[in-house]
Order: sequence, then structure tokens, then C-alpha cells
Amino acid sequence: MAHRKIHVVINPVAGQDTPVLNVVNRVFQESDVEWDVSITKKSGDALKQTRQAVKDGADVVAAYGGDGTVAEVASGLVGSKSLLAILPGGTANVMSIELGIPTDLTQACRIACDPHSVVRPVDLGRVNKHWFILRVGVGFEATMVEGADRELKDRFGVLAYLWSAVQNLVQPQIAHYQLNIDGHEFESDGLTCIIANSTNLGQAGVNLVPNASVSDGLLDVIDVQQANLRSLFDILGSITGMKQMQVEDKNLDISKVNVQIQQNLQYWQGKKISVTTEPAQTVQFDGEVLGKVAIECKVVPEAVGVLTPLLPTPGENVQQTSKDEPKG
Repeated sequence: MAHRKIHVVINPVAGQDTPVLNVVNRVFQESDVEWDVSITKKSGDALKQTRQAVKDGADVVAAYGGDGTVAEVASGLVGSKSLLAILPGGTANVMSIELGIPTDLTQACRIACDPHSVVRPVDLGRVNKHWFILRVGVGFEATMVEGADRELKDRFGVLAYLWSAVQNLVQPQIAHYQLNIDGHEFESDGLTCIIANSTNLGQAGVNLVPNASVSDGLLDVIDVQQANLRSLFDILGSITGMKQMQVEDKNLDISKVNVQIQQNLQYWQGKKISVTTEPAQTVQFDGEVLGKVAIECKVVPEAVGVLTPLLPTPGENVQQTSKDEPKG
């Protein structure tokens, strides 16, 4: 793909205050690419704008915003050969961290332009009728997301989620989860149940599940129980605080952090998962609150190709210029 036509979808209320158009225009002109832009005003706009961009012949649709914007754009690309570029501009930017995409907007734009960028096939998930790229949270995690409103995120960044979590720790609700994972029944009690495509916690190399991948064709089902919440909360607080302050701790042993996290969880993997709770608990997906409903999730393997600077890892399916049709 020697010459790219790029459409940029911009969420103007994303968490970072950056002169987006100035940077995008400069980098794209330097790279001599044809580009266009659209601005979202409400939920669902990014999906519609992406589908229209694909119809208009865009080779790449770039999402500027947080993980919710990225998820909408990704879902609009399913079934097409157009590629996704991520321009991190949100509060957490978990998927960009997962894929090693730099937070610097100039560098991220260059990845979108570069015909030699690696295309990594990435799975998407479906929860009821909605697409997600990160995860679905039931219970405590959903309540935490619900409590971190835009004003709080604008003031405190990723620490807004930590503040919301503190408030919800006062009276945590324990629920009984009935899980069906690929036809097998499981039951457990806990404060939150997470169905994840990405298990990254917003810090490179730190994951809820060991060796988890957004390209493995599986969803990770994670149960956090009451007895384990405090120690897990301490770990999350440490990671969130480090990211917010941009402190590089060279003595941080990621493997030990991952072991600590894994000791506080019970988890399974599967392709089709249904969850019911007693009592009913709030559900969220990629930052969008779904309400108190029973959920059915499934994975769609290699649903979208994402432009990334990462070199392919051994045995991983990557491409240089095009993307196959999604599986599943």
C-alpha cells in the first residue's frame, strides 16, 4: 500500500488536551497522504463515520480518543479490508499500551502513514448486541466506571477510576455468578466478574491474566472475590499512580507484579460466555454502562487489523499491507 487514504475520527471530549488537527495535518502532509476528518458529538457517531469512511474508500481509519472511541471505530471496520490506526487521546488508552503504540501523537500519526507498519490482527468481542475491544465488567468494575464521570476524569485523569473505586469500597456488593463457558457450567461468588479481550491494566506488561493476548481467539473470564479485593486494589492503585505521575520505576519487577495479581483471581478462558448474577449487578463494556442485565459474550477472532510499530512475535500472524476477512 504505497499511498494511503486516511480518515481520522476525532472525539473532541477525549481526556487529553492536544492540538490534534495541527499535529495530524503536519505529519500527514510530510508523508504525502490523502486524509479527511470527522468529529464525533455523541455515542455511536464514530461507528457511523467509520462505516461511511470505508464506503468512501479509506484505506485506514484513525481513531483519536480513548478506548471507547477505538472500540467504536474498530467495530465499524469489521468485514472490511480497511485498517485501524490508534491515536491515543483518552484517559487510559489501554489498547494502545497493549499494542505498544506510543502516546506521543506525532509518533502515532507516523505509524498510520508508514506503509511498512506491521498489521496485527486483533480480536473483538460481542456482548449482547454491542462490540467491545477491551472488556466487559460486571459488578464492582462497572460501578467504578459508572462513578468516574467526565468531570472527574478531566480533573484527575486515570486517578478518577481509583477515586471512584475508593467510594465503592465502602459498601461493596457480593454477588453469585452463574457462568456458562463454551457449554460448561461454573458458579462463584465475588465482587466483580470480567470478560476480557485485553487484560492489560494500563501499564506495559502488567496483565490480569498471564500470557493473555488480543489475538488468541479467546476471551478471559475473571472473578475477583471479596477476600482478594484489597490486595488487588493496592496493586491497581500503585500501577495507576505510576502511570499518572509518569514515574519510571526501573526496579519494578513486572513478573512479580503479575504473580501478585494472579494470586488474587480465579479465571477461565472460552469463546462463548454467558453470565447471570444474583442479585443483579451493573454491566459496562469499554466504558459504556449497559445496565443491570444478563449478558452473553462471544469472541470474533482477527476481526480488525491494527497498525502497530511492534515487530511480530514468533508464531504470531501479522501482515505488512493487507488484512484477511475476519473469522468467526
